[in-house]
Amino acid sequence: MKYVLMLVLGVLIGAGAAIFFLGIGPARSAPGVAVRPPDAQNPPATVVIGLEQSFIDAVLATTFSGLGTPTFQLSQTAPYGEINPPGEIKRRGEITTAAFQGGCTNSITLLPEGSGVKTGVQFSNGNVTAPLAFNGSYSLGGQCMQFKGWAQTNIKLYFDEPKQTVYGNVAVENVNLEGVNPIANTFLTVFVQSAINQRVNPLVLVTENQLSLAIPVKASNGLVKARAKDVRAEIVEGGLKLHLTYEFSGVRGEGT
Repeated sequence: MKYVLMLVLGVLIGAGAAIFFLGIGPARSAPGVAVRPPDAQNPPATVVIGLEQSFIDAVLATTFSGLGTPTFQLSQTAPYGEINPPGEIKRRGEITTAAFQGGCTNSITLLPEGSGVKTGVQFSNGNVTAPLAFNGSYSLGGQCMQFKGWAQTNIKLYFDEPKQTVYGNVAVENVNLEGVNPIANTFLTVFVQSAINQRVNPLVLVTENQLSLAIPVKASNGLVKARAKDVRAEIVEGGLKLHLTYEFSGVRGEGT
């Protein structure tokens, strides 16, 4: 019983220390405004673009097979007021690069599948979610901790009208680690969650080149340009529909 009480106390103290000294890095905010569901009836000059589940799956499969597994460094945070060379003060919760120790890579690698989970994007019940399988290592307390597991994330869409870009903002809802003792689990969860929140965001989903339209009218020696004014998202089972509302303008002298 004494050992059990000490273990529970250690977990609670470890969790508190991890959150106080390390902080869980919030998801880096995407620019623009949150994309809302479409109205009952689309306004004039609206175009609907559909993204099927099979298309998303093909993009992810090509990423893993053609580009390799995405890897990024884990970070650690400095306690509030700690002096870091060259004399810069780091505030509590501010990210600083983790040092390599004992051959540890201090990194996390996203995997196509692992821990019984397949990495992918899912459209269901009006939400966009993405389970992410991963493995990695981190130097903690002088020991190289090898870990693996998966994270459940939620993706929100944002539209930046000046940049004509649709972004995705990934927020980690929970992290599931395998074979890690309770105290180390707390610290590693903080690092993994912060790494995904800070290093992945914001995702660029649709760029200006893909949104903007230019229709040449040679007889008038000009262009009819279309610029997206509003973007709405309709999340359906097995896919996503973007409702793009445009404003048009005529530009003379660019008909060629």
